[in-house]
Amino acid sequence: MPLTRREMLRRSSVGFGSLALTGLLDEYSRAETAAARVGGAPLAPRVPHFAPRAKRVIFMFMHGGPSQVDTFDYKPLLQRDDGKPYPGQKPRVVSGETFDLLASPWEFKRYGKSGIHVSDLFPHVGSVIDDICVVNSVHGSNSRHGAALLELHTGSDTFVRPSMGSWITYGLGSDSRDLPGFVTISPTLGHGGLNAWSSSFLPASYQGTPIGISGTPAPDLKVPFLENTTISRRQQRLELEQIERLNREHLRRRGKDDDLESRIASFELAFRMQREMPLVQDLGSESEATKRLYGIDQEHTKDFGWQCLMARRFAEAGVRFIQVTHSYKWDQHDDLLRDHTKNSAEVDKPIAGLIQDLKQRGLLEDTLVWWGGEFGRTPVGQGATRRDGRDHNPHANTMLLAGGGVKAGLRYGKTDDYGYYAVEDKVHFHDLHATILHLLGLDHERLTYFYGGREFRLTDVYGRVVTDILA
Repeated sequence: MPLTRREMLRRSSVGFGSLALTGLLDEYSRAETAAARVGGAPLAPRVPHFAPRAKRVIFMFMHGGPSQVDTFDYKPLLQRDDGKPYPGQKPRVVSGETFDLLASPWEFKRYGKSGIHVSDLFPHVGSVIDDICVVNSVHGSNSRHGAALLELHTGSDTFVRPSMGSWITYGLGSDSRDLPGFVTISPTLGHGGLNAWSSSFLPASYQGTPIGISGTPAPDLKVPFLENTTISRRQQRLELEQIERLNREHLRRRGKDDDLESRIASFELAFRMQREMPLVQDLGSESEATKRLYGIDQEHTKDFGWQCLMARRFAEAGVRFIQVTHSYKWDQHDDLLRDHTKNSAEVDKPIAGLIQDLKQRGLLEDTLVWWGGEFGRTPVGQGATRRDGRDHNPHANTMLLAGGGVKAGLRYGKTDDYGYYAVEDKVHFHDLHATILHLLGLDHERLTYFYGGREFRLTDVYGRVVTDILA
C-alpha cells in the first residue's frame, strides 16, 4: 500500500537527522583539518602549489582613487574634444552630477624604450617605466569608496571577508620567524577601516599588523611598547612560559579554539619582535644616498618615502605582504589641478625610488610591487566650476605592477576613446587577485578555507589569471 506523505516524513525523520549529523561532522572534520594545517606555527613557511615567481608583495595603496586619464591612460580624443558632451552612455550609478568632457590639464610624454605615455604628474615613475607593467583595463563593481576599497582588499564589496594579505600569509606563511607575516604601514581607518587588513574568519594569526595610522608622522611609524624597561628579558621569558602553560591547559579543556591558539602564538611572536622589530624600524643604518633616493630628505616626500623605505626593509626581513597607504587624498570631485599635483609630488619620487632600490639589491625579481587605488575617475567634469573635478569611476582604473614575474615595459588593456570604460583585455579585481596569487605560486581556486558550511576563497567563484602579463 502506498505511503501517505505524512507517514513517509514520520518514518524517514530519523534518516534526515542522520544526514544532518553527517553534514555537521563532516564540517567539523574539515575545519579540524584546516586548523591542524595551520596549528602550532601558523606563520611557518609553507610550500606553494607550484613554483612561484614572487616571494612577497609590496602594495602601495592610493586611497581615494587617482584619475587614470590624468596619470597613465593617455587619451588624445579627450584632449581634442574638451568641453563637448560625452558621446556614450554614462553609468547609471554615480556619486553626483557630472558635465562635459574634461581634458587633462597635464601633458603626457613617452618614456623609456617602451615608449609608454606618462603624464607630467609622474616624471620619476616615467624614468623607471621600462620596469613597470601598466594595466589600463582594471575595473571593479562598486562606485562607493567603502565598498570599492573592501572589494579591492578582500574580493567582496558586500560582506566582511579576509583581506588579501591574510589569504597570502595563510597560504604561504612568513619567511621571518620574528616578525608578522603581514604588515600595513599608516593604514587608513575610514571606508572599511580594519576590515581592509582583517583576517575575518581565517585564524587571527593571519591578520595584518598596523604600524601607525593615517596621519602618523614618519618618525613615529613604529610598533609601540617593544621595550620593557621594568623587568629583564629573562623574567619576561619566564612569565611568558607560565602564561603559555596556563593557556595550553585552558585550550586542552576547551578543545579546538583557533582564537585561543592564535593568542598563544601572538604572545610568543610579540616577545621575539622585541629584538627584531627595532632593527627593521631603525633607518639609521641607511645611507644618505638611499634616503635621498626615496625623498626622505625633502619635506613633501618624507612621509611616503619613509613608508616605502620601511617596506623594503620589511621585505628584506622576510615579511610576506607589506602595504603602504597614501591616505585618502585622491578623491578630487573638485580642485583636481591643485590636489592631484600635490598628491603626485608626494609619492612620485618614493615609488620610483622603491623600484630602483629593489632592483639594485636584486630583490625586484622576486618582489611584486603593486600601485593603485580603489577606482579611477570620470573623463567628464564635476565640481563647482564643472571644470576642475572628476567623479568616482569603477569602470576604468589603472594599476601598476613591477617585478615578481610580471612583464616589464608593457601597457596592457585598453579603455574606450575617452577613458570611461575598460573595453579590451578587461581585468576585474577578481582577475587581479587571481594573477597576484598565481605569481606567488598559489592557485586561487585551491587556496580555500572551510567556514559556515562551505569553502571560501579570495576570488569567490570568479577570477582568471591574466597570463598575457606574465614574464
